Formats: sequence, structure tokens, C-alpha cells
Amino acid sequence: MAGPNGAVVRRLHLGRILRELREQAGLSLEIAAPAFDWSSSKLSRIENGRQGVDVHGVRTMMDVYGVVGPQWEELLDLTRAASEKGWWRAYGLDDKGYVPLEAEATLIREATAAFVPGLLQTDAYAKAVFAATLHRRSETELANLTAIRGRRQERLTSDEDPLELIAVVDEAVLRRPVGGRAVMRVQLAHLAEAAALDRVTLQVLPLSLGAHPGLSAPFTLLTFGDIDFGDMVYVEHPVGAVHINKESEVAVATLTFDRLRSLALDVEESVALIERVAAET
Repeated sequence: MAGPNGAVVRRLHLGRILRELREQAGLSLEIAAPAFDWSSSKLSRIENGRQGVDVHGVRTMMDVYGVVGPQWEELLDLTRAASEKGWWRAYGLDDKGYVPLEAEATLIREATAAFVPGLLQTDAYAKAVFAATLHRRSETELANLTAIRGRRQERLTSDEDPLELIAVVDEAVLRRPVGGRAVMRVQLAHLAEAAALDRVTLQVLPLSLGAHPGLSAPFTLLTFGDIDFGDMVYVEHPVGAVHINKESEVAVATLTFDRLRSLALDVEESVALIERVAAET
């Protein structure tokens, strides 16, 4: 079950199953939707995970699609789980964006050449990153964003809701004085401490490498544990973000990440570099 995390990924998973059941029944969107007194666009949104559906609606869909046996209860349980509300809503976030996806992940693999990964940022560093964007935020919004980041980070040491992080960062991230020298010194010290956590693996791509595959764009791979959904790639860009779960594209991202890890310093060498840069800052 989704527990306190919310259920965005489960809604996506449910939608994909419902689409497969419709296709197995040999029904198009235009033929199936009127049987539920829905428009074809509404049914499409449900199947794409952009709109929720209640237990009554799923029961009707299973009747029409001819579903029998234990799959009934499995789908109804998934429907209930997919209806749960995420903790992030208390901080003013909706179900779009990265946080709802990460909340249901059990493993995060992140590659970045720009900033320290959010799961490893100090409050002061995070505030400096938020302040540097073109989007002006109120003090309340900044406080909420910082609180959200703190709650996300708790999972790195939580026994009840654990999260593993494997991060590959460019050395330029260590040397960029985000927030000023004092903020950066504290951030670098935090990185060295976080690298010692059992659930954190941190590797640095040295500047001496020159060009490498991670320079084109930062990306994050998410793995969802007991949810049979496959891995997902999340990529941010200047006007938004995309999440991708097409198997062939996820495979390319996975190969890229593995290549970056092979090029990066090992964990001990990475921590030693972080400590040297901190001493110079």
C-alpha cells in the first residue's frame, strides 16, 4: 500500500492495467467509454494516470471487460491505494512534478553536473538554489520548499520508509559557490558526512575527465520496489519536466548512468576530493 507516501505512481500503474484490460477485451476508447457514461477523453485520462477513478468505476470497468478471478480484489486494492493523498499537499504541492514520484521510489539514481542532489542539500544551499531561479517565491513558499526537502531527506535514515540514493556529481558542483563560500563549506562537509550513510553512494566525476555523457542534461532514475511498474526516468528542462517509463528509453538512461559511475572516482576517492575542495573553499 502507499501508506503516507501518496499514490501517484500507483495511479499510473492502475491506468496502464485498465488500458491493457480494455485492449484485451477488443474495445476502443470510443466504444468502451459510453458503457461507463464517460467521454472517451475521460477514459483516456484515467488510463494515462492523469485522472483518478473510484472503486465503483473500476468494478464497472471489470464487468465490461470480462475480468474474473482474483484479479478483482487485486485491482480494487490498487484502486484504493491509488486514491490516497500525498503528504506534500500540506505544503502546497499538487500531484505533478518530481516529489510525488520520489515519494514512492525505493531507489534513486541521480546524475548532475549543475547542483548538489536535493536529497543531499543543506537548507542554506537549497534556499540559494531556489532564490536563483527566475520564478519569484514568497517567504512562505521558500519555507515550504525547504521543509519538503527536509522531509524527503529523512527517508535516507528511516527504518519505516527507507530510500537508497546513488548519486554521481560533476566536480564543478563542488566548486560552484552556491550561496557563497560559507554556505558552500557547510554543504561540502554535509556531503562528506552523507557519503558515510549506509543508503548513500556518492561518486564524483573529476574535471580532468573533460567531456562526459553527464554534461548534456541532469537526469534521475527511479525504482519503485513492490510496485510492478518498471523504472522511470525524470528529466527537468527550462520550461518544465518529463517523466519517461518507455522501456527502451529507460534502458539508454540506465546505460548512461552506469557509464558515468565507471568514469567517476570511487566512493573513498570522491570523499577525499570533497574534503580537499572544502579545505580550499
